[in-house]
Amino acid sequence: MRGPHNIIRLIRTGATLERTGAMKVVLDAFEAPRLVRMVLRGVVWPFQWLGEKGDPNMPAATRALTALGPAYIKFGQVLSTRPDVVGDDLAVQLRVLQDKLPPFPTERAKEAIREELGRPVREVFSDFSEPVAAASIAQVHKATLCETGEQVAVKVLRPGIERAFSRDIDAFYFAADVIEFLSPASRRLRPRDVIAHFEGVVKGELDLRLESASASEFAANTGNDEGFRLPEINWAFSGRRVMTMSWAEGLPLGDNDALDAAGHDRDALGERVLQLFLSHALRDGFFHADMHQGNLKVAANGDIIAYDFGIMGHIDEYTRRVYAEILFGFIQRDYQRVAEVHFEAGYVPADRDVDEFARALRAVGEPIFGMDASQISMGRLLNYLFDVTERFGMETRTELILLQRTMVVVEGVARSLSPRLNIWQVAKPIVEDYIRKSIGPRAFLRDGRRTLAVLARFGPRLPGLVEAALIRQSEGPPAPPVPKKSWWWVLSMLVGAVIGAAVVELGWLF
Repeated sequence: MRGPHNIIRLIRTGATLERTGAMKVVLDAFEAPRLVRMVLRGVVWPFQWLGEKGDPNMPAATRALTALGPAYIKFGQVLSTRPDVVGDDLAVQLRVLQDKLPPFPTERAKEAIREELGRPVREVFSDFSEPVAAASIAQVHKATLCETGEQVAVKVLRPGIERAFSRDIDAFYFAADVIEFLSPASRRLRPRDVIAHFEGVVKGELDLRLESASASEFAANTGNDEGFRLPEINWAFSGRRVMTMSWAEGLPLGDNDALDAAGHDRDALGERVLQLFLSHALRDGFFHADMHQGNLKVAANGDIIAYDFGIMGHIDEYTRRVYAEILFGFIQRDYQRVAEVHFEAGYVPADRDVDEFARALRAVGEPIFGMDASQISMGRLLNYLFDVTERFGMETRTELILLQRTMVVVEGVARSLSPRLNIWQVAKPIVEDYIRKSIGPRAFLRDGRRTLAVLARFGPRLPGLVEAALIRQSEGPPAPPVPKKSWWWVLSMLVGAVIGAAVVELGWLF
């Protein structure tokens, strides 16, 4: 990590926010206290000349994040789905970051396609449009295949995106180190692990072969989901920096006026988005982890079409069961069971009091269930849970970061379609169905069959394994090997001793 480089990068971040006017917008959106405003702006103001100007035609927040680079844009995309957190005005501004960023020249895209596929664009596509959508990592062109005449979407990575993203992540790591140094209490949140998780997830977006594979697996899992479909990947014309898929025609899920004009039921769409996400996460353990409005369309028949599979989430079966039990416990208002699940999974240190933890969870859940449907928020619940778990010494679970973040994003999307959506009522049938199939007697028998199948595979080897273990136990631990001292090893030790003596002598002189 290059300290001076990262210090300058973070200073420029604050300077860019101040220079573009985004600092005030962000502080207003988060209702920052006056003292915080004075300190932040007082520190940043002398350095604002170091900040990026950005595109003056854009709103302040969008202008600042676009100028700062891809990692900051990703952060803005998440906030764009949370009008209940940042306010309606800022959410609308940030929504531009989803798929309406300035594109790079079409000729650069054609050059990338030629290098990746080994053929000129005119030999592959009879028609190749200007960019139809541009996001932080890549942009999309509409094209027609020469061989079949099929209309396709061609996704091409931005030039130099790998280096730009690496620079931002480098600065984030430095910021995490500074936070851990200045605030030891923050170490339980494992900020470096959080950044490492974020880095691993987004780096998957920088290899479109991985995205193609994710799309293929996702399609296999969701083929029978009613009201949901995905574009088909064309493997022959896809590679590391280029991905070709069938064209998805539909209305943007974020355009409520267009959806209303077309006669779509926005309440039903909001419910379906949330239920689809929960089904994919709990049933399959493999879910679309970037489900903002820019990655979702509505077909003429009302089907939801998802695309952009660069960020996909995966959770193992055990974690799914834990997460489902926690959700189900909150839905049933069974706070004692929610507390027990946290302890059973090792999420809360065993030396803490489970009954006291259950009472703290009740203090989180009951006020939320007493709210009007439009005020009930998964984001609010997660914020309250964060406060409670901090008090009880729970560490950040990096394997749940992406799941929790996506849950907040999906809730924001669903709420933008149907403001009075009651997330608990919508989630209840999905969670109940998973609990019934995965934690009941049938699941117990299925797990038993799987265990027996594994043991059966090792059956022929079991006598030998047992005999070897008994022999090792009777003989005791093996003696550590004695390293061989070669002539170069002896010489290096002598040289080291001479250098050490010289350093000691010089130390006495100075």
